[in-house]
Amino acid sequence: MNKKQTGRLEANKGVLFLALIFIILFSVTIFLVFSLRTDSVDESLKNDSVIKTLFVLHDEERVLFTDILIYYPVSRRGALINILGNTGGIYQSLGRVDRIDAIYAENGIDAYKAEIEKLIGQTIHFYMEITLDDFGQLTDMLGGLKVFVPSPVDIKNDGRRYLLPSGAVTLDGDKIITYLTYERPEETEDEIVDRRQNVMVAFLSALNRSSKSVLDKKSFYRYAKRIKSNLERKDLYSLISQISNVDSERLIPQSITGSKRNVDGKILLFPFYDGQLIKDVVKQASNSLIALDDVGINRIYVLEIQNGTTVQGLARNTAALLKSTGYDVLSTVNASRNDYENTVIINHIGNAEIAKSLGDFIHCTNIIEDEVKPESDGNESGSNVDFTIILGKDFDGRYVKNIGGTK
Repeated sequence: MNKKQTGRLEANKGVLFLALIFIILFSVTIFLVFSLRTDSVDESLKNDSVIKTLFVLHDEERVLFTDILIYYPVSRRGALINILGNTGGIYQSLGRVDRIDAIYAENGIDAYKAEIEKLIGQTIHFYMEITLDDFGQLTDMLGGLKVFVPSPVDIKNDGRRYLLPSGAVTLDGDKIITYLTYERPEETEDEIVDRRQNVMVAFLSALNRSSKSVLDKKSFYRYAKRIKSNLERKDLYSLISQISNVDSERLIPQSITGSKRNVDGKILLFPFYDGQLIKDVVKQASNSLIALDDVGINRIYVLEIQNGTTVQGLARNTAALLKSTGYDVLSTVNASRNDYENTVIINHIGNAEIAKSLGDFIHCTNIIEDEVKPESDGNESGSNVDFTIILGKDFDGRYVKNIGGTK
């Protein structure tokens, strides 16, 4: 072998050696990328003990409903916050005052999610975006959704006939689409929202009921391909495995409350207190899932609100405020006198933790314990409400100011 051939052989060996080193380095890099990659859901739970997921059901570009599921895996408890499509505001992504669902139609899910995060004052970790057709197919795959239809539906809209049976029924995919899209002339907007909220609760219940088949790794792709998300399939599997454990029986839907105004021919709902109320509602919902024990969040608490001032409508407006946070207000009445200086909460059931949670929401520390009567059935004090709130002059319609003792 001459020098020229020897040189070529040495050069070829050098190239092969470098190629081998490159292949090894590339393989090690790929291995490290996959082995060190963290689960997005697990990583989220390390930073925040509750999971927040945005659900958007849409028919082409029209949003049918938007819900935020706030879920605490430790207790399997969750809160469901409905974002009404006509929620009004000055939205940066649109550069104008408009409905919040206009953001989705014009700018897509990422801008929509970002504006909702500003609205509630918290980060939403994940989203699931589902078309109406895909939702119908998911419904069939889950064995149907159980909903309550108060009266039979037999109406015609836009040349289509909508038929539904009454009662507690399990609807297949086609029927659930009908349930979501029909509208009666006499039906209020609130009734339509409630009906669609019920579908979301039924969907989460069906996920729980069918979790074994949904989470079968061989068939999960059939579900995943019908859900658009900001997660890769592996992480979406992890998220659904978490939220499919939610106790849907104790899941109380809540909606934004506010005042309606006509803006450029559109009826927009502007959240109370310049949007601070919805932020407080979401914050309280998240905190209560973590802070309260099983007894504390096992039921809806019933309130009586008394107006102890001369301000007209104060009790009624406060009732709307507290209903938005999941309380049931049995009555709003005038107190025995109208010169209460300080707001007071009367705890009829002896549950100091719930009383404090209620007080924290309106910044009231003036809590009086009523005499608890163990022999009474249901409500321990014998009262027909759990808590009575007597509003004083220190209540500004949202918070108690200059907290002091009762007079």
